[in-house]
Amino acid sequence: MEHSEIRTKIEKVVSQVLKVAPKEITPKANFAFDLGADSMQSIELIAAFEEEFSIEMDEVKAREVQTVEEAVDFIAGYVN
Repeated sequence: MEHSEIRTKIEKVVSQVLKVAPKEITPKANFAFDLGADSMQSIELIAAFEEEFSIEMDEVKAREVQTVEEAVDFIAGYVN
C-alpha cells in the first residue's frame, strides 16, 4: 500500500475520532498538541487504525507515534 493511500485513510480516521476538520490534519500535525487528542483518544486512535488497516500494532510503540507523518511511516511497516 502506498504512503499516499495510508495517509488518506489515517486522515479519515483522525477526523472521525478527534472530530477535527480534514484541513487541520497535516503531515506535521501532532496528535496531542495540534489536534487535541487526550490519552483516551490516543487509545481510540490506535484501535481505529488497527480496524481500518486490519492490523494489530505494538501498543507501546504505537503510543510513541506523535505526528500524522510518523503514523503513516509506522503503519506502513505493518501493511507493506
